[in-house]
Amino acid sequence: MSSLAEPQASLPLSRSPARTPALSPALGPSRCGGERRRGAPDGGASQETRSADLNHAIRLLEGSDSSNLEEEQLKVLKKVVKRFENGLPLKDLAQIIDILNLCAEKVNEQEAFIEPMCELIKLCGIPFQKKKLSDEVSYSVTVSKLIAQLGYLMRVPSSQVRIQICKCIISFYKMELPRKLLSGYQPTSANYKIQMAELGGLAETFVLSLALVENELIEKLWVLKALQHLSSSGVNCRHMLKAQAASRLCLYLNDVDPSGQLVFRSSEILWNLLENTSKEEVVNQLSSLECVHALKEVFVDLLLHGFRHYDRQLRNDLLVIATLVAENPAAPMIESGFTTLLVVLATYTEVKIPNPLLKGLKLTFSYEDFEMKKLLFNIIGILSKDPRAVQLLSENDVMPALLYYVKPHQKPGFHEWSASQYEELQLHAIAILASVAPFLVDKYLSCQANTLLLVFLEWCMGQDPFFGQGNSFHGTGGRGNKLAQMRYSLRVLRSVVSLYDDAVNLNLCDQGAISQLLDILKYAANKSKERDDAILLEIQADTLFILSALCENDAHRKELFSYEGVDILIPFIQMDPKKLYSGLGHNRLLFSALDCLWACVVGCYIAEDYFLEQQGVFLLLDLLALKQKNLCNIILGILVEFCDNPRTTFHISTWRGEKDQTAANLLIQLWRQEELDLGVKRDRYGRIADVKRPIVSSFQKQQEVIPMPANSPSFAIVEISENIRAKLYLLLCKLGFEDLPGLSAKDFVTLAIIRRYVDFKVGEVWSEVCTELKEEFRPVASDEEALKVISEVSENIGRSVAALQTEVLESQHRQEIREEEKTYTKIQAVHKQKEMVNKSWENFLTRTSNYEALKKAKRLQEKSIEASRSKLKTQNGAVHSTDIKGLSTTIGSGRLVTVESTPSQLIGGPLSGTDLALGKPSVCEGALKKIKRVKTLDSIKKDLGPVE
Repeated sequence: MSSLAEPQASLPLSRSPARTPALSPALGPSRCGGERRRGAPDGGASQETRSADLNHAIRLLEGSDSSNLEEEQLKVLKKVVKRFENGLPLKDLAQIIDILNLCAEKVNEQEAFIEPMCELIKLCGIPFQKKKLSDEVSYSVTVSKLIAQLGYLMRVPSSQVRIQICKCIISFYKMELPRKLLSGYQPTSANYKIQMAELGGLAETFVLSLALVENELIEKLWVLKALQHLSSSGVNCRHMLKAQAASRLCLYLNDVDPSGQLVFRSSEILWNLLENTSKEEVVNQLSSLECVHALKEVFVDLLLHGFRHYDRQLRNDLLVIATLVAENPAAPMIESGFTTLLVVLATYTEVKIPNPLLKGLKLTFSYEDFEMKKLLFNIIGILSKDPRAVQLLSENDVMPALLYYVKPHQKPGFHEWSASQYEELQLHAIAILASVAPFLVDKYLSCQANTLLLVFLEWCMGQDPFFGQGNSFHGTGGRGNKLAQMRYSLRVLRSVVSLYDDAVNLNLCDQGAISQLLDILKYAANKSKERDDAILLEIQADTLFILSALCENDAHRKELFSYEGVDILIPFIQMDPKKLYSGLGHNRLLFSALDCLWACVVGCYIAEDYFLEQQGVFLLLDLLALKQKNLCNIILGILVEFCDNPRTTFHISTWRGEKDQTAANLLIQLWRQEELDLGVKRDRYGRIADVKRPIVSSFQKQQEVIPMPANSPSFAIVEISENIRAKLYLLLCKLGFEDLPGLSAKDFVTLAIIRRYVDFKVGEVWSEVCTELKEEFRPVASDEEALKVISEVSENIGRSVAALQTEVLESQHRQEIREEEKTYTKIQAVHKQKEMVNKSWENFLTRTSNYEALKKAKRLQEKSIEASRSKLKTQNGAVHSTDIKGLSTTIGSGRLVTVESTPSQLIGGPLSGTDLALGKPSVCEGALKKIKRVKTLDSIKKDLGPVE
């Protein structure tokens, strides 16, 4: 690609190396040739004729200059134009390139060639003609060279040629088919030339051509119009950036242009560059002092003298570009005075202070001025991030201007913003205040911003009728309510209390902020019962953060928070774990609640005791049992702090989780999971595998020991704060390592490691000390011996723990064997009982089916009965038979006994004194005796008991 700075007009593209010799005086006056061309069909002969005509034209243009030859050259050019007035065939474009180059050389000396050259360029704007579908691909290189050549031809010192080139390029994007098509040809596709322009890098050449037309307004506007079309493509925009298009265009913004097209087209091209390429690269090109100054001047001109709707839109477009430039810290916005102008303009309507920079400015309440006002607020937020601009923001009363909107909405007047516009400006101003306030704390306090915000928040919770529009980005979720105002006001308070500035926090607390914030929490919580959305969750999370910042390290403020605050915190901790994955912000709300618990409750015995009474520790352990890694660290930290309260350990020991899980078991499970995540080496039973480094993680093993200053913690110390093992150790220390309920043998194996955590950590530190010493020094014999003893002590502790773990496992193994034996014995007894039952059943079946077996059983029964009788016979006693006469069953008798009357000869014997003695009773006596007899029989049966 040739440089545009070269003075000569010759172009670098090579001409066709081979040309077909002329068959006749091409396009000459030969009547026969002319008739042959007119009559012949458009076949191979016609194509050869056209090629010969073009080659003849090229040779003619290459001839020496003379007046007669010039006329012939012009005639042949006109005939070439006439022949291809309906489109240039793709196969002939190589010769067309040569012809254009030759014409460009002659235009420098002979102006007569300008018109035919313009006509040829005009033909390049008509769709090219292809014979086959594949021609577009086959001739793509030639076409891209031709279109790129148009950019190089901008060096031709002719305004007419340059303008025609621009028109030709613009026609690529407004392609019109010719009225008549060549026979046997078809026009190329509509986007073909656009694609070839991208391939040939035309956009870059055209940007460079701006230097050739910088003093010619009309030509410059045509070039900008062509670039405006070219910049619609991302490929072209990247080519343009290579030529520093952004900075070149910006430098021309202040050129004299009565039509206003220069600023308009330049801004459109800049917008296309920003949208289609790297925004950072465009901004870097615009960040020079000259470009920023040019932007400022054209912006001021449009601001003070632009009264048309179009001027205001263009002013806002430039303000957006200036905003993007202001985001670049390297941009000289302050040095150029642009920052001061923008800050003064942003506070123009709120702070009634005359400023010479804006003399003669008259703002209306049109939509364009409304958009400019929002853009100015936005740029204040961007400038606040630049430390150099903070002083300007303070001097130009930005804080009072923003606080102007921190007040209840008032009905606007006839010539002011509409209700929806005012609400949008109000929310935008409060949002920017949250960014600016931390950098202007002194101004914030002097303007009594805390008071204004607390009064405004009181209005947000009030019952005053207000129907928010909720139309803007900042008004999201605020339609028909004041939640948007509350949301951004709390953001301001969050931003200032996060500084932990004593003056700001004291000022807030003196005005009763803690009580009011608790009311806001209750208000938002009640609203959340109706609808659970992200805005309400954010309001609650921000309020909890503000309370945390206010109450931390201040016992009196914690007491103010205590009872009411704990009642509010409990429902947050009881949150359904499923909500944590909703995506609305419940996880952030839970973390804010836990942080508030840590800051506002822990350390105040009144609040701690009330929290314990509300079973708060149980709720924390329920959350801990979820074993979510992001929650464990903060919950364990809270529990460790809570254990300073002597009542806490009892609550922890009492807690039971699912399947009757104890707190000690839960903590030990968390330890095992943490070691698994850290890659600590253990065997399959959980025992220590490396007695020299028992608790070292895999990451620690990969790190090399680097000598550190004495006041810098080593990696072994830093590692303590990067995992939860230290907190688990402290909690188990509070619970005690003895008599912990609900632990298995595996838990005791892990507990043995936890119990010696500090000893192992001390061993790690000594190991690092030894390594550092050996890298830089050579210890003396006594020191080396001492280090060796220390290392051995650490190893011995590891071995003793490993031995204890082995003993626990062996004891567990023996216990399992004993349990197994007991279980086996029970199984044996059950089987034996089943065998006895089965045998009894078999005997029963045998007696019922085999009479001999029944008799044998009877004999055995009689022997058994006889053997069971007492050998001592009762004197004078009656002997009763136990046999049942006439028994017809084949099974043993039931519980039946027959008692015979006492014989008369035995009257006076042992039963003579009883009611059974025989006599001659009367009728009444007989009846009475009968009743008594029955009773006596019952008693006798009872005494005898069951009879086998």
